[in-house]
Amino acid sequence: MESVRQSKVSKLLQKELAEIFRSNAKTMFDGAFITVTVVRISSDLSSAKVYVSIMANTDVDKVYESINDQKAHIRKLLGNLIGKQVRVVPELSFFIDDSYDYAERINKLFDKPI
Repeated sequence: MESVRQSKVSKLLQKELAEIFRSNAKTMFDGAFITVTVVRISSDLSSAKVYVSIMANTDVDKVYESINDQKAHIRKLLGNLIGKQVRVVPELSFFIDDSYDYAERINKLFDKPI
């Protein structure tokens, strides 16, 4: 069960990370459209799992690799944005959110004739 504080910090991280990805898409991520779908933060607020959806790009793995390579820089940008609101900027772990692709596969299965 997520506490109120965890929920607030998760929403803050999601909002600010989305802004970082939006504003730096051309320079850092080859113009990829990156959406932050879910942020799950640990109970001590020291680490966060960030689920991203990568669209409008043919090479998703390359963009994902780029995100992981620049993890320290992204955390620094995040610290500049939320440094006054949290005591410690959490350690970030990025994961690809494939729930949209999964839903598409399920819909295609339903659309198949029997």
